[in-house]
Amino acid sequence: SIIMSPNDSFNTPRQPVKNATVPFWHRDIHELHDYRTTEELPVSSDVVIIGAGYAGVSTAYHLVKGEASDKELSITILEARGACSGATGRNGGHLRPDMYTPMTRLIDRAGVERALEVTEFEIAHVHAIKSLIEKEKIDCDFTLTRSIDVWSNEETAQRAKEMYDKLASYDLEYMKDVFFVLGKDAEGVSGVKGAKACASFTAATLWPYKLILHLTASILETGRVNLQTHTPVVSVTRQSSGSFVVTTPRGTTVARKVVYANNAYVSGLLPQYREAIVPCKGLCTHISVPEGTRAPLLNNSYIVREEDDVVSYLIPRADGSIVVGGANLRYHYVLSSWYDNVDDSCLIEQVKDHYDDYMQRHFNGWEDSGARVDKVWTGIMGYSWDSQPHVGAVPGEDGQYVLAGFNGHGMPQAFLSALGVAKMVQNGIEFEDAGVPRLFQTTKDRLEKAKDGPLGGDILGIKR
Repeated sequence: SIIMSPNDSFNTPRQPVKNATVPFWHRDIHELHDYRTTEELPVSSDVVIIGAGYAGVSTAYHLVKGEASDKELSITILEARGACSGATGRNGGHLRPDMYTPMTRLIDRAGVERALEVTEFEIAHVHAIKSLIEKEKIDCDFTLTRSIDVWSNEETAQRAKEMYDKLASYDLEYMKDVFFVLGKDAEGVSGVKGAKACASFTAATLWPYKLILHLTASILETGRVNLQTHTPVVSVTRQSSGSFVVTTPRGTTVARKVVYANNAYVSGLLPQYREAIVPCKGLCTHISVPEGTRAPLLNNSYIVREEDDVVSYLIPRADGSIVVGGANLRYHYVLSSWYDNVDDSCLIEQVKDHYDDYMQRHFNGWEDSGARVDKVWTGIMGYSWDSQPHVGAVPGEDGQYVLAGFNGHGMPQAFLSALGVAKMVQNGIEFEDAGVPRLFQTTKDRLEKAKDGPLGGDILGIKR
């Protein structure tokens, strides 16, 4: 059952709050975190990008240094808080394509061809980010690894095997990288206590804040990008000339085109996305072992489904520490604690202690490690009604583009989606030619379905 508080009207203001919890990734604040290129806002720019996270900075990168940089556009990035202070700077450090878990659902909904576009697009991100890091010489703890999905009860393990068999029957090329184990060997392969099934595939881990701040420095060096942090956008208004007045508490700036890369907060400026993209709060932690001791070796990243179906995501770091978060099933029933909630200044009471002794409870060899949580933080994700991001031209709005609603899964989706949007902005190409999965296209039909369907869509399914 879902518990709703008396004040749950789902009409909370969608702007980032002040005094957010500090994530582990912000341990070493970059010199550009609170940077402003100029003391005042520029009078005008060819493009204003709203949001200095993964999506916004990637879009600017593609426009000034990437495949879509054939015209010298002037760009202004407006960020409500510090650079990479939102979901990107608060995630689990996973660059992990979903190789099969949502694939069967997508096939049932949209057919094999369109579902395959999504999975192959996510796989392409692992290689694209690796190439980007090598090209730009980015120090962000990037590691190419295997990711292991774990199921710890018999029923879900059997369902996972059925899902694997169904996907294998389609003879999909990417499934050759998936290794599935069911039964007594699952615990030995995964290292997770009580594992009944596991599957592994190629993925990567990284320090997301370092990646984005390095890219930020790279684009600022071109002289074509003006970054304005601590400058929340309160409205965007079209002029009779076709350009846009972008209003902030620090004044206004004019843009020929606007890119909304503010993810969970997009409907604060585009109310038509009110039901389509909803801010949802999550929790993440950093676990370390006592100084002078060595943590048990852990080479893989993980999605662990506990016996009671509580799901956590986890990455090991080279220093032996762990970043792990999730467990949303433990607070899912208290709707006000996470759904349509933009307050990342406080923890989630129902789950804030869940990761105490997590490694000792779930991983073989960690029982006497002394591992403990030394950092806990929250972040706001943008969950879309149909579980697919919204990418492309805002329906019925010339010159406006959206790149949002990544469902806490933006790392293997946003960078190449940003390339597609950059091509649309730069060259005026249609979505169909942008190289982005068709299921990601933001359309009037998707917005209408979100408005008319059950509250929360794939997340909740509550009747209005």
